[in-house]
This record gives sequence, C-alpha cells and structure tokens, in this order.
Amino acid sequence: MLRSFLIYGLLLTGIPVYAQSNKGKTTEKKPLKFRTSWGIFLSDTLPRPEVVKLLDSALVVRDQQNNKYPVVSFEFTYEQRQAYVNDTTGRAGVYTEFIGDNFKSGKLSPLWSSRLKEMLNKGEVLYFNNIIIKYPGDKYYRVPELRIVIR
Repeated sequence: MLRSFLIYGLLLTGIPVYAQSNKGKTTEKKPLKFRTSWGIFLSDTLPRPEVVKLLDSALVVRDQQNNKYPVVSFEFTYEQRQAYVNDTTGRAGVYTEFIGDNFKSGKLSPLWSSRLKEMLNKGEVLYFNNIIIKYPGDKYYRVPELRIVIR
C-alpha cells in the first residue's frame, strides 16, 4: 500500500510540471539591420563626376524592410593626397592629409560641398563615420559607415 502510494504520488507531482511548460511559445526578436547609402550607392569606388553630383545629396539609411530613417549626425573625413618631391633624396612621394568635420544633419554643409567640388582628385577617399539615426520611440542608433573612393 505504501509502495503504491509513493508511486502514485511521484506520478501526480510530475504531471503539473509538464502541463505548464511553454515550449511552443518562443518569441525571437530579430536584430535590426541597417544599410547606409549616399544617393543610390553603398560603400564603393566611384568616378569623380558621379561623386561631384552626390555632394549635395543626403545620406540615406534603410532597414531590412526598406523603411527610411532620418540621419541626425555623422562625422565626415576627407583623405586628400598630394604628390611632392623630397628635397633630400629627390624622390617623388605622396603626402596624405586627413581633413574632417562633424555634421548635425543628413548631408554636407554647402561650404564643404562647394570646396570638395573644386578639390576632389583620383585616389582620394571620403569617409562617413559614426552615423546616428533617429528610430521611432525616441531611440538613436549608430549605423554602418560609408567609404567612397574616387577613381
């Protein structure tokens, strides 16, 4: 009698545990994936005339459902290359200078845009870093960077 009571007791205590398990209710959140473009171009090597056309346009950020988000700020760096002749050795070399600024909007200022139209040359690089977007619900996200090489 005691033996059957223990067996029934063990069986009955195990039933509620299985009845309340929620194996079927798993909610997985998919991570947000953003892509940044300048005009229609992602990070790429572009010809100078195409980049000159893009200088007045804004950065565009989209998610995996193709929704657009406004750019709040970004850092811009211009890698300028100039040829020079070394006075000591007489050899030619390339001098690289990095010039940049922070912007609190989605595009370059008119001053930067007009100056870059005059200065851009083959082999130079434009970097758009620390791009911040505003997401619904007063959230801010950092999105992928852009690197445009002038050819």
